[in-house]
Amino acid sequence: MPIPPEVHAAFQSGAFQAAARPCPVSFLQTPAWARVKEGWDAEHLGWFDGQRRLVGTALVLYRQLPGVRRSFAYLPEGPCLDWADPRLDRTLEPLLDHLRGTGAFAVRMGPPLAYRRWTARTLKAATGPGQRIGDVLPDLVEPLGAAVADRLRDAGWRRCGEDGQGGDAQPRLVFEVPLAGRSLDDLWTGLNQEWRRNVKKAARAGVWTGTEGPETLPAFHELLRITERRDGFDLGRGLEYYQRQYAALNAERPGAMRLYTARHAGELLAAHTLITAPDGQRVWYQTGASADHRREVRPSNALQWRMLCDAQASGAAVYDMRGVPDDMDPASRAHGLLRWKLGTGGEAVETVGEWELPLQGAVNKALHRAMHAYLTRR
Repeated sequence: MPIPPEVHAAFQSGAFQAAARPCPVSFLQTPAWARVKEGWDAEHLGWFDGQRRLVGTALVLYRQLPGVRRSFAYLPEGPCLDWADPRLDRTLEPLLDHLRGTGAFAVRMGPPLAYRRWTARTLKAATGPGQRIGDVLPDLVEPLGAAVADRLRDAGWRRCGEDGQGGDAQPRLVFEVPLAGRSLDDLWTGLNQEWRRNVKKAARAGVWTGTEGPETLPAFHELLRITERRDGFDLGRGLEYYQRQYAALNAERPGAMRLYTARHAGELLAAHTLITAPDGQRVWYQTGASADHRREVRPSNALQWRMLCDAQASGAAVYDMRGVPDDMDPASRAHGLLRWKLGTGGEAVETVGEWELPLQGAVNKALHRAMHAYLTRR
C-alpha cells in the first residue's frame, strides 16, 4: 500500500529494526530521487507483515504513454525486499495487483542483487582481442542472484535485452571496490603500480583534493562537456539536472551527494560526484569529469584515491564505481575505462539486471509491444 515519503526514508536509513531492512538500498530508490526525475510521476509503496510491520519498500516511477491513459511503471534498482524469501511470487503479486489498479500496462524492476563476479586479476589475465567479460569464467556466481533470476523467469518475467529488445536503463555490469574489513594500507596495496605511481605524482605536483559546494557545479558541468567531447559520449544532462540532484538528495539527507574536486595551482582540473546510500554501507562514484590539459599531474587518480579514503573512513562496505564496458580488447577505445577501473584492484560485478512484465490483458501486452517498437525506432 502507499506510504508517506518520510516513512519510506526512515525505513531506508535504519530507523526500523535492521532485520526489517532486508537488502541494500540504492540511491535510485530514495524518496529524493522522485524529485530528481522530471517527467515521471512517483509513488512510495510499502509491504507489511501479519503484525503490520513495514518489511519492504519501493519507489515506483510512472511514465504515461502518449495518447493513452496507461502508464509504464519503473522501479530502478528496486524494490527493497527479502529476495531470499522462497515465496517471491507471492511477495510480488500485491505489487502487480496495485500497479494494475493504477492503470499501468507493464512494469520494469531491477533487483539490487549481484549475479556474477570477476576479480581484477582474472580479467587482466583474460584481456585480449575479441574478448568480453561475459565470455570469461567468473570467480563467483552468487547463489541468491542466480536463484532470483530463475524464479523471475519461471514467473513470466523477461530479462531486458535477452530477446534483442529494450536493454537495461541502469548499468548491468558495474565495478566495485570492497572496503569492509580493509585498512587504508590494504586499499593502497590493492592499487596496481600505475595507480600508485600516478597518485604519488599528483602529490608531488601539489594537486589539492577535497569537496566543494553547489557553487562549483557550473564548473563541473563545463568539465563534463569537455570530457564528453573527448571520450565520444553524451549523457544528455544539463547543468540544471545536477543542481536539482544535488539539492534534492542533500535536502533529504545532508551530505548524501558530494562534489569532489582536484585543483592544481588553484585551477579546477577534475570534478567527480559521490553519492552515499541511506544506511551508509555503499557509496557510488556517479559522474566524473576532467580537463584536457595538465593531465600529466594526474588529478583524476588523486581524486579517486581521496574518495576511496573518505569512503573507507566513513565505514562504507563497498565503493561502487558504476558501469563499465565488457570489452576487453586492448585496441578498443571502450576498454580504456575498464582498464582504468581495474587498476583500483576491485572486481567487475554483473547484477541480476532489469526485468519486465506486461500486466495481464491483451491491451496491456499490445501497449508493451508498441512501446518497445517505438524505442527501437528511436
